[in-house]
Amino acid sequence: MSKVRVASFAVSLDGYGAGPNQDLEHPLGVGGEELMEWFFPTHVWQSMHEGRGNVGETGVDNQMAEKSFENVGAWILGRNMFGPVRGPWPDDSWKGWWGDEPPYHTQVFVLTHHQREPLEMKGGTVFHFVTDGIHSALEQAKSAANGRDVRIGGGVSTVRQYLRAGLIDEMHLPVRPILLGAGENLWSGLDVRALGYECTDHVAGERANHIFVRRLA
Repeated sequence: MSKVRVASFAVSLDGYGAGPNQDLEHPLGVGGEELMEWFFPTHVWQSMHEGRGNVGETGVDNQMAEKSFENVGAWILGRNMFGPVRGPWPDDSWKGWWGDEPPYHTQVFVLTHHQREPLEMKGGTVFHFVTDGIHSALEQAKSAANGRDVRIGGGVSTVRQYLRAGLIDEMHLPVRPILLGAGENLWSGLDVRALGYECTDHVAGERANHIFVRRLA
């Protein structure tokens, strides 16, 4: 059965999923890169982004990263997750953080307030820019996924919107043993239990504690 899920979405011990002041030098905000230090040593990252073949760690963290890509048929991203450009698109020159071949390899629906033509990239990734809200993006993503899962990739604001609407079926949150103290807090103002979610499992990895949350039926 198709699911709407969040996976490999790292948060700090104090609940931040990004640091403050995102810009070109700080895609995850100042200090936010520390959130992903569980992921960078894995074989998944090394093979996907560094092009280094059969290298990288293959422990629990890597197993969790591998699972996060299984059965994903479409993605949804927020505008900030796609890039640091704000307001109307000045042109089509910004094509994401990931170079010519992003790691998605499927249809990706980007939430924005400003229209832009679809962007086709190498490896099968096509970015679609959705201006009519989270429900429309999810409807389009489910159609594109063709029975597979829709992965909500972030950022924090996007995950919060889908959580508040009760549209996420399950979440995998690698909790890093760090305190960011500022930035974008995933839980601020949300009563996740009252929204119908529960913690179902936790697995200790090498650099993160992997927490699993699902929506009650």
